[in-house]
Amino acid sequence: MRHHPLSFQPTRVALSVGSNDPGSGKSLLILEPARMGPLKPSPGPGGQQLLLPPLLLALLLLLAPSPGHATRVVYKVPEEQPPNTLIGSLAADYGFPDVGHLYKLEVGAPYLRVDGKTGDIFTTETSIDREGLRECQNQLPGEPCILEFEVSITDLVQNGSPRLLEGQIEVQDINDNTPNFASPVITLPIPENTNIGSLFSIPVASDRDAGPNGVATYELQAGPEAQELFGLQVAEDQEGKQPQLIVMGNLDRERWDSYDLTIKVQDGGSPPRASSALLRVTVLDTNDNAPKFERPSYEAELSENSPIGHSVIQVKANDSDQGANAEIDYTFHQAPEVVRRLLRLDRNTGLITVQGPVDREDLSTLRFSVLAKDRGTNPKSARAQVVVTVKDMNDNAPTIEIRGIGLVTHQDGMANISEDVAEETAVALVQVSDRDEGENAAVTCVVAGDVPFQLRQASETGSDSKKKYFLQTTTPLDYEKVKDYTIEIVAVDSGNPPLSSTNSLRVQVVDVNDNAPVFTQSITEVAFPENNKPGEVVAEVTASDADSGSNAELVYSLEPEPAAKGLFTISPETGEIRVKTSLDREQRDSYELKVVAADRGSPSLQGTATVLVNVLDCNDNDPKFMLSGYNFSVMENMPALSPVGMVTVIDGDKGENARVQLTVEQDNGDFVIQNGTGTILSSLSFDREQQSTYTFQLKAVDGGVPPRSAYVGVTINVLDENDNAPFITAPSNTSHRLLTPQTRLGETVSQVTAEDIDSGVNAELTYSIAGGNPYGLFQIGSHSGAITLEKEIERRHHGLHRLVVKVSDRGKPPRYGTALVHLYVNETLANRTLLETLLGHSLDTPLDIDIAGDPEYERSKQRGNILFGVVAGVVAVALLIALAVLVRYCRQREAKSGYQAGKKETKDLYAPKPSSKAAKGNKGKGKKSKSPKPVKPLEDEDEPGLQKSLKFNLMSDAPGDSPRIHLPLNYPPGSPDLGRHYRSNSPLPSIQLQPQSPSASKKHQVVQDLPPANTFVGTGDTTSTGSEQYSDYSYRTNPPKYPSKQVGQPLRLSAPRPLPHPYHGAIWTEVWE
Repeated sequence: MRHHPLSFQPTRVALSVGSNDPGSGKSLLILEPARMGPLKPSPGPGGQQLLLPPLLLALLLLLAPSPGHATRVVYKVPEEQPPNTLIGSLAADYGFPDVGHLYKLEVGAPYLRVDGKTGDIFTTETSIDREGLRECQNQLPGEPCILEFEVSITDLVQNGSPRLLEGQIEVQDINDNTPNFASPVITLPIPENTNIGSLFSIPVASDRDAGPNGVATYELQAGPEAQELFGLQVAEDQEGKQPQLIVMGNLDRERWDSYDLTIKVQDGGSPPRASSALLRVTVLDTNDNAPKFERPSYEAELSENSPIGHSVIQVKANDSDQGANAEIDYTFHQAPEVVRRLLRLDRNTGLITVQGPVDREDLSTLRFSVLAKDRGTNPKSARAQVVVTVKDMNDNAPTIEIRGIGLVTHQDGMANISEDVAEETAVALVQVSDRDEGENAAVTCVVAGDVPFQLRQASETGSDSKKKYFLQTTTPLDYEKVKDYTIEIVAVDSGNPPLSSTNSLRVQVVDVNDNAPVFTQSITEVAFPENNKPGEVVAEVTASDADSGSNAELVYSLEPEPAAKGLFTISPETGEIRVKTSLDREQRDSYELKVVAADRGSPSLQGTATVLVNVLDCNDNDPKFMLSGYNFSVMENMPALSPVGMVTVIDGDKGENARVQLTVEQDNGDFVIQNGTGTILSSLSFDREQQSTYTFQLKAVDGGVPPRSAYVGVTINVLDENDNAPFITAPSNTSHRLLTPQTRLGETVSQVTAEDIDSGVNAELTYSIAGGNPYGLFQIGSHSGAITLEKEIERRHHGLHRLVVKVSDRGKPPRYGTALVHLYVNETLANRTLLETLLGHSLDTPLDIDIAGDPEYERSKQRGNILFGVVAGVVAVALLIALAVLVRYCRQREAKSGYQAGKKETKDLYAPKPSSKAAKGNKGKGKKSKSPKPVKPLEDEDEPGLQKSLKFNLMSDAPGDSPRIHLPLNYPPGSPDLGRHYRSNSPLPSIQLQPQSPSASKKHQVVQDLPPANTFVGTGDTTSTGSEQYSDYSYRTNPPKYPSKQVGQPLRLSAPRPLPHPYHGAIWTEVWE
């Protein structure tokens, strides 16, 4: 802790011999630290300067009171010092001892603290504020502010009675308060006919500081309009400096009715503090005479506790004017708040009465001013000083305060003192005080009853109203005779009638402890079996003490060796030793305990003994697995009898007790364990999709009698392999959705959802369009599976679009499934039969062939050119045929002599050769050849033009297949159901839908055997383009592993399901089989 010494650290001592205490009138020796400075000679008789010789100075020091007597110490300290500031040193400044003594602050908290060894006095966290100290309030100017303190000094070597040192700290004022006016705006009325040189009092400013730091100067600041009219004069009276305004010019209210001036006040501190207020001068009409008090000051006495309404004094002022100018109002002028709270001033009569409880002990004098102001238009006023002295009444009984002194402390009104203390040992410091004054405060204090204690005055400097006594012993104390005393102290004052009070102190005599406990046996040896029950008695020890009372009460405790700590406990009262836990000989076969018996004396004495505990062996250890539980992870599809993990078990016993056998509990044949190595083998191949976790217990049994066993839980976690491909849950391969040309870009037109029964990355799916999107119309979210429209729909896009969606997992190697998403771009779904035909064609078409939009649209664009070429070719062929016929005819005529009548021409003459186009129709496999145009029946002539414009293409994918109808993909709104029409009125009986057609037969397995789950499953990175193998549920390169987990179901008729998400601007329909 850092100390902040003051600048006035004392270096020499000034002695004042024969000075009188103002309270008691007794002569005192006051030791006061002198400030730093040169030693000056003191004036002698006749004004001569005399220096004190060293011998005389030593004599004065010898005549000074010894430290054993009461000594008053005086320090001077500026207020508001920081914490831990050194005020003075009792040892260094006044010669008190600084070794072997205890200094204790008895009075002075919380402002002061005292160093217990050196007697240095420091400030504390509670700052000493001169203006806030109760002792320094309501002081007359020039009176010092005194903070009293008391310090007791106890000799720790001789253990004698403490000495009491009383001191005072004169708290010196610092300039920490700014002078202020009572109001920021001061209004001063002045009549307009005021003579030049007239003075008007300005309300004074107040400063909480005192002396030089109080109000010092006033300054008036005026504007140009008032600079020549007003001046400032400061007069000094008994109340301080009074600022007065001087009228220096003629005032004319009609010309200027008010002036605003600034009055500044400044104190005399360093640095000075200042403040200002607005002085508003109002020019009033004439009021000639001011009121005048009958006396310049009034004095009165008021008994404390006077009733409310009691008359104190009446002030009286007269005014020579008449009417309202002579009517006077009386008011308090700058009266403290306490005066306004306790006294009431009648406004009309000037009578001062009591309006609150008056207590002399709180306030002994009331000083205030009364202002008398007439009621004229320009009121005038006068002031008178009133001093009310509060007269004491004997209304306070003496107060007795008992507190510890030196090393003797009190707690709950009781003091403990040893029986071997010397006579006249101080037990307590008794302070008796009375808040009254005079005879009412003269107190007499005695000890009542027959007790070996008496009061001895502790200080010779105390007053009659405040005395301090030491309560000390008169005879030696004997604990065996009397163990405690109740001392009653009575204090009586000298009032009429006298008042008294009592207080008591209980003194408890403490016995002296001088005998140590002794055990009956110093060493005790005990044999104790292991596996005992906790709490069993091991041994019992006994000790005795020659003292009596609490000094003979013994408390037993253990001080075991480190290995036995916490294993044994002893009864503090009986000495019975018990074991707290079950002992294990394999851990330790013996223990050494140190038993301590201590009495309850102060200081406590103790004796010791040793107890040896030998532990007997038995089979007391269970087999122990190294872990509390085992967790192993294995890959699925491991072959049977593969090792899955290893466990370790130990036994703390030896021989047969440590031979351990391992078995599988709840054995169902899935696992076996090797006893020699602890290796766990599996008897089955794991399949995570069937069971991902196996839990069982291992049992370990030792060979002891009786045997001991242990269990441990084993968990086998089967890790996933990517052995399952994703399967599509929606949409169905046979379903479709209508997409109108008005569908907005970015709108979701379909949703593909899939599942994977694997886990982890093997079940993380990605979606992609593998085929059927040649125009880039659609895009699929790689994680969401949402298909959105990415380009605007054009005329060529009308018709059925088959998107081949590939769903892959992230396993290594990855597996995938394929789904068909049918989107039908058209305005309506009026012709459902045509749509079913198109869907059948889609299911029969390999996946590497795109089905997107109307295939006839591009052909129709070339059909004109093709027709023109055909016509041109036909014309050319006809010309060639005609030329050939002509040439042949000419040759025949040349070969024959003439025409033979009746001879029939051969039919081969004009027959054209077989066209090469017929041979080209069978060139490439998979190419579709045009079917011959059907003969138009007679009844078709009346059909509408829409039907006449329909064209049919008969397609044959393979020899022996039934021809298929390829219809145009786009029809105007309101088109008739052409399928129903051609089933009844078809001019082409050779292409009627037969039971083997895709919509009605099972010959084309690709139509009927596509899985309802829309899943084509394969491995690798290439897209599936078709297969020769089909099943009733799904199409996969790998056969289904678990029939119980397949998602696809046989084809069944069901109602259309609602879309998982709304599609704006698109009309779609799902068709289920």
